[in-house]
This record gives sequence, structure tokens and C-alpha cells, in this order.
Amino acid sequence: MRWLQDVHGVSQRRACALLGQPRSSQRQEPSLPPEGEERLVERLLELVRQRPRFGYRRIWALLRREGWRVNRKKVYRLWRHVGLKVPRKQRKKRRLGQDVNGCARHRPEYKDHVWAWDFFHDRTSDGGPLKWLTLLDEYTRECLALEVRRSLTAEAVRDVLAGVVRQRGAPAHLRSDNGPEFMAAVLRAWLTKEGVGALYIEPGAPWQNGYAESFNGKVEDELVKGEEFVSVLEARLLAAEWQRDYNEVRPHSSLGYRTPAEFAVSCPRGDSAALRRPEGTTVTKVSTLTAPGT
Repeated sequence: MRWLQDVHGVSQRRACALLGQPRSSQRQEPSLPPEGEERLVERLLELVRQRPRFGYRRIWALLRREGWRVNRKKVYRLWRHVGLKVPRKQRKKRRLGQDVNGCARHRPEYKDHVWAWDFFHDRTSDGGPLKWLTLLDEYTRECLALEVRRSLTAEAVRDVLAGVVRQRGAPAHLRSDNGPEFMAAVLRAWLTKEGVGALYIEPGAPWQNGYAESFNGKVEDELVKGEEFVSVLEARLLAAEWQRDYNEVRPHSSLGYRTPAEFAVSCPRGDSAALRRPEGTTVTKVSTLTAPGT
């Protein structure tokens, strides 16, 4: 801009028109951080560059975890001072509908009560397909599996789920849509054998599997949309690193800005002594539910 003005002798208005740049941006003087807060602002900007999809609340939580003694209002003020975008929070309302298997009516009550799983799709840089399988605990928000392959058959999905069950134990229920991968006979037989109740949501109602849909959005927003995968191996390595970061580093707003791993430590399972009913009461076992229309 100044080069055009000094060398060619054009006005600021003409130079801005040639470059397609607003004149107001040339008049704005660079602002300095408040006195004594340079290091805090520097660290705040470093975190924003590392995690560009985070808002000021989650950045504040990361700063607190690093030992910065700063409240959320101060981070908000510095956020605005350096000109960062403040995300506008939107709340969408949906009708609950009549389906008892949806997350709004059949809520998780303890660790490993309800797991949710789903698929989404992407491609490698050469155009090859990538199919992602996500599995999470709805109560603790832990990511239990983040599997990516060229294709995922019902047998492959069963093997992934069986591996998690061997390490963690079986959940009481497993929520999913009624797609062909989840309705396959091999999967239904395995769920029955393990004593896991299948919660199939209604067709065309993804909000009834809200935990899985929300988690898929996080994976796509924070990982998939920001990376160009050259191969399946690269996608798997990055997925494993993102899963570890999500469970152990990333603060979760619904958990009081604790990580899912931290929250899970304090959560007993449904078969633990902490959740056993007093003597004389009975516990009704929920049978395996079938998909709508089956």
C-alpha cells in the first residue's frame, strides 16, 4: 500500500481501490496488549493458532490447566482486545417425537450405560474413499474408538466393538441408527450374545442420536476438514493422536471443562457398589429393543 503511494504517487483511496482493500483497515493503528499482560496474550494467541476452532471459553480452560491464574471474563476481554472472533452460541430446538430410543428420552445415567456409534465419510487426496466409525460413552463423553478404513463391513465393526468390550466391559445399551451396518445379522447376534440392548433410532431422525452426531461434528471440524490425508495409514495415525488429545487434553464444556478421562475416573459403572440398590428392591433388566418397523 505505502509502496504504491510513495513510488507511483497515488492517493490512499486509489491504492485501496486497486488492491481491493477497505480504507478503514489502513487507518486502524495496531493495538498493544494491556501493560503486564503481554505473556498471557502471547500464550493465548499460541493456543488459538494450535486450535483455531476453539472459542474463548475452551481457551480459558486450557490456560487454567497450564497454571494461569486468570478468570473467564479477563480472557474474554483480551480475546476482544486482540480482535479475535467470539463465536455466537446457537441453540436449536427439536421436537422430542415418540421414539423411546432417542437420547432425549432414554438418557445415560452412569458410565457405560449407553454407548453411541455412527459413521461418516471422507476421501484421501487421490480420491479414494475413507469410512470413519466413531464410538463414544454418552455419559463420560469418552471416545472409545475412532476407526478409519477404506470400507467397514459388519464383521469389521463387530471386531472393533469386541476389542473395546474386552478392555472396558460391555455397555448396557448401544445407540445407533438403523442403517445396514448396524442391522446386519452378525452384529445383532453378537449384541444378543453379549447382553447389550440395541437402541435403534427412527429413520430420518439423526437428532435422536445427538451425542454421536455432535461428536462426529467435532471430529470433522477439528480434524478431518483441516487435514488432507495421503493414505489410510496417515488417517489412522492422526485419528489415534486426535482421540488421545480429545480424551486426555481437550476440556469439555458439559463436564465443567474437565477432560473426559478426568471425569470418567470419578464415575462408577452401573454394576459397581456405588450404584447398587438397597436390599429389598428389584432391578428390572431392559430387554434388547428392536429397530422401528422390524
